[in-house]
Amino acid sequence: MVKKIKKKVWRNLFIILIASILGMVFFVGYDFWLERRAHFVRYPEFGIDIPVNYAIHGIDVSKYQNVIDWPSVKEMKVDNVQVGFVFIKATEGLGNEDAFFQRNWKKAKTAGITRGAYHFFLATKSGKEQAENFINSVNIETGDLPPVLDVEQAYGVPADKLRDRVKEWIETIQNYYSITPIIYTNVEFYKQYLKDDFDRYPLWIAHYLQKERPRIYRDWSFWQHSEGGRVNGIVTKVDFNVFNGDSVEFRKLLVN
Repeated sequence: MVKKIKKKVWRNLFIILIASILGMVFFVGYDFWLERRAHFVRYPEFGIDIPVNYAIHGIDVSKYQNVIDWPSVKEMKVDNVQVGFVFIKATEGLGNEDAFFQRNWKKAKTAGITRGAYHFFLATKSGKEQAENFINSVNIETGDLPPVLDVEQAYGVPADKLRDRVKEWIETIQNYYSITPIIYTNVEFYKQYLKDDFDRYPLWIAHYLQKERPRIYRDWSFWQHSEGGRVNGIVTKVDFNVFNGDSVEFRKLLVN
């Protein structure tokens, strides 16, 4: 009886092992197939008007771009426009990590694209705990862009409470990484909720209504000027950005 039980246990373990191997092979194969599919996505142009008075262009991505073929993104060049940086969604709220973050974080760097990670902020939750969620997911290295706080919705939270929670996030991130983070938002949200208290932080601003520059009263570092761009190696549309400065100023912003 004991021998039969042991035999059954070993048989079950063998079945689990085989199933695990087959599952791993399937997911690796599926990931490879998706990347090859992305590799063959080609566009003659970026599909949008590109602001020509800026030298450094970039994109931002999340799980909604699905599997990305990063070498294809890096290699695409139209006239003098080429993707030089990417902001990658890392986390959201208290416990969520973007499903494609670790893949994008690793492969963007391997492809030679300067990378940065951002956290999507939920104003209804603790700023400190959201920062800890980001910290648990993101290992920032030399040459990366500073961490980014994406704050664009209030969810009914009063402005003063929202600002307090944003400050908690920023302070926790600064204490851990010893890096001043970047704030991402749109023009109207910044004016209504963040102005004055956050003017000293680098700003990544979203504004799609002008071709030359965003309509904002303060200095800014990055401008998200379109959400409908096309890039080789990405199946879906993607947000486009520019850096407000030259290559020397861009390098100064990077983590050292």
